[in-house]
Amino acid sequence: MLHLLWMCIIGLVAGALAKLIMPGKDPGGIIVTMLLGIAGSLVAGYLGRVVGWYQAGQGAGLIMSVIGAILLLAIYRLFRKSAA
Repeated sequence: MLHLLWMCIIGLVAGALAKLIMPGKDPGGIIVTMLLGIAGSLVAGYLGRVVGWYQAGQGAGLIMSVIGAILLLAIYRLFRKSAA
């Protein structure tokens, strides 16, 4: 249970930092920011394992989580502009 709580806290911080680094009009409040950070962590962990930076079962750190969240924000904005 504490692992889930810790993941949510790190996700919130990573999502908030990603939105701070990439300012703009993005949807959502605290829940969407937290989910963005958690998804960024999952993306960063997966890419880190593909490249060889992380072992199986090892999670991404805060910096990589922020980078993953920034990547997801950039992809979201790219698709939002092409749909509009």
